[in-house]
Amino acid sequence: MYSLARPFLFGLDAERAHGLGLTALETAYRSGLNPLMARPPKPLPTKVLGLSFPNPVGLAAGLDKNGAHIDALLSLGFGFIEIGTVTPKPQAGNPRPRMFRLPEQQAVINRLGFNNDGVDALVRNVAKARRKRGLLGINIGKNKDTPNENAEDDYLYCLERVYPLADYITVNISSPNTAGLRELQEEQSLRRLVGNLREAQEKLAAREGKRVPMLVKIAPDLSDDDIEAAGRVLGELQVDGVIATNTTIARDGVEGCAHANEMGGLSGRPLMTQSTTVLRKMRTRLPESIPMIGVGGILSGADAVTKMAAGASLVQCYSGLVYRGPALVHECVDAIRRRKEAPSRGHVPPTI
Repeated sequence: MYSLARPFLFGLDAERAHGLGLTALETAYRSGLNPLMARPPKPLPTKVLGLSFPNPVGLAAGLDKNGAHIDALLSLGFGFIEIGTVTPKPQAGNPRPRMFRLPEQQAVINRLGFNNDGVDALVRNVAKARRKRGLLGINIGKNKDTPNENAEDDYLYCLERVYPLADYITVNISSPNTAGLRELQEEQSLRRLVGNLREAQEKLAAREGKRVPMLVKIAPDLSDDDIEAAGRVLGELQVDGVIATNTTIARDGVEGCAHANEMGGLSGRPLMTQSTTVLRKMRTRLPESIPMIGVGGILSGADAVTKMAAGASLVQCYSGLVYRGPALVHECVDAIRRRKEAPSRGHVPPTI
């Protein structure tokens, strides 16, 4: 059904189509019709982060910033979805237009800027969700008007508010669309912020009677020295996982295209090589006990397998859904299943 809806959606402004697509999916889910839904994939149980995922294919943060469509999105067959990024206070984000498609390159540029209704609204939405299938990650950030020297307060506030409701929590310090945010990835800032969040995590675990894993999401634009430093810090602080990667400020593969000069983060097909390279390099710098989630440029089952071969234990999609629709979820699960079964049949898994 998505192939029929796509021409209409692509005739609209990208952000308007985004909202309309979510509304249609929610309506279909509540009606029991689910016309946009692909055939659910067969289960592929995957244990990562001490959690049992129905399958290893998830939805990246950014599609459902306020957690208003959790059940409808899980009905598409994801093993997990990640909502947010959420901030302590509501904020409008950057001025429109702020989302642009590059169809020939199967890419998207966005400069949304953490537009969301605030963490209290997200918590109310999560509390109402039925969550019959799949796991839930919650991605937290800081408000635009919070200076970096006070960023820790925003992250701590969000961490405490979402902790009882999340299956895992992601610390987003890598969006290119909030001024100065990526500076928090610098070694000393990273050590201070994540160190204090880890302390808070352990206190919350004791208070709530459960330990919720905390992951850190990194940028694809890190230099080798940055990756080395981040790997060292995150390993020493024993974070539960790392997500590689967010969107890129580079424009490799889209030079000269319409909208290529728009400010914001580039995602989709052109991000695949860059994000996978960072994933592979970070994997070699982290202890094996720290799993990674691969995201960025997945538009096929083969792309998902490439992420797994580079060191990911789980994968996430977002922009690929814009171009492929929900069928991408099923395709990725089946491709990963074949990869897992290949050694028993004498096959060699794909490498990069």
